[in-house]
Amino acid sequence: MDVSARIEAVYAQIVHRNPGESEFHQAAREVLPALAPVLGAHPEYLEARIVERLCEPERQLVFRVPWVDDDGEVQVNRGFRVEFNSALGPYKGGLRFHPSVDLGIVKFLGFEQIFKNALTGLAIGGGKGGADFDPKGRSDGEVMRFCQSFMTELHRHLGEHTDVPAGDIGVGAREIGYLFGQYKRLTNRFEAGVLTGKPVAWGGSPARTEATGYGTVHFAQEMLRTRKRDFDGLTVVVSGSGNVALYAIEKVHALGGRVVACSDSSGHVVDPDGVDLALLKEIKEVRRQRISAYADAKPGAVFSGRGSVFELPCEVALPCATQNELTEQSAIALVKNGVMAVAEGANMPCTPAAIEIFREADVLFGPGKAANAGGVATSALEMQQNASRERWTFAQTEARLGAVMTEVHTLCRATADRYGCSPDDYALGANAAGFVRVAEAMAAQGVV
Repeated sequence: MDVSARIEAVYAQIVHRNPGESEFHQAAREVLPALAPVLGAHPEYLEARIVERLCEPERQLVFRVPWVDDDGEVQVNRGFRVEFNSALGPYKGGLRFHPSVDLGIVKFLGFEQIFKNALTGLAIGGGKGGADFDPKGRSDGEVMRFCQSFMTELHRHLGEHTDVPAGDIGVGAREIGYLFGQYKRLTNRFEAGVLTGKPVAWGGSPARTEATGYGTVHFAQEMLRTRKRDFDGLTVVVSGSGNVALYAIEKVHALGGRVVACSDSSGHVVDPDGVDLALLKEIKEVRRQRISAYADAKPGAVFSGRGSVFELPCEVALPCATQNELTEQSAIALVKNGVMAVAEGANMPCTPAAIEIFREADVLFGPGKAANAGGVATSALEMQQNASRERWTFAQTEARLGAVMTEVHTLCRATADRYGCSPDDYALGANAAGFVRVAEAMAAQGVV
């Protein structure tokens, strides 16, 4: 069987074994063809069925999460943890609390995490988890009771050498605190390295909050430099207004760029003078209001509940919200309006059709598994500090983050070139480089 036929057979098996999990199917469809040059050069990976084993999680956990709301009513949610691959280290990946979370979403995120974590060069495997619980509109007491019930079930599968969750959508410092407190209560251990994204005061890493957004912008800057450009003077649009988007905006401004638009699930706001980050943080992190409040407070800013930030003229686009938000139509608009680079701050925010349009138009495209690897890289650095009982400064951590993102960028270009593709094919480079690191470890560790 030739390589292409083998890849198609693997994909067909994924669809058959995981019915209805469209996001996982999409992630596999994007990754598998990029592995063809590697598999052609390394037939031993085919013989050992590395790809088939890589696409099947080592463990999938689905569990009930009962809790009591402020009205005394019993609520029941569903929790998930997919421990996908531990060839390079303990499972590492965030927890997402959002009504859309199901096994297919978690599996897609965990699959992406394998390659992303491998690209960092740090000793971490791939996993992901979450629940179909929505923390929005819930009191602190309700969130605490949910987190305690969630951790009561999950804790038996965790450990700093086994599985180390972090935050994601709906899981910030508040939720991490409640989860860690319950883990400590159940195990009678202050095992700081079992959760990352902790506040700095009790074991967290400086710059972890900023890491994913900063890292995405750093990767985009490296891409721009290959064409003798940088962010200075460029117009940028950012989707989202959560943690990743906020700190991507902050870093763009620090590098001389101007972010003119951002969004949330209710719509987007355009500020031709450049987004006022202090005001945006006040609205989203303190008041917890919708993005329209920004336009109400800032003269000259305009809110729209229709359309997309990606329909606006810009040189750089940073999708930092959620999967499949940047569609074929949005990509056509971006190319028409002169976009030079797109870097994914979220996981799989660009549809396959959008990515193909960028490729055809010679737009620099940084896939999420490379461009947003800064978050998990800094989580691994937090684990390192916890293990050694050290505490780094913000500057030390940010310097390490910058070095990791530069190395990821260099590795993606070099790998694409090694397998006969353009160095600008970051998607192939990221997938192939991450795969090789994991495949080498899996081959060495036998059929397990």
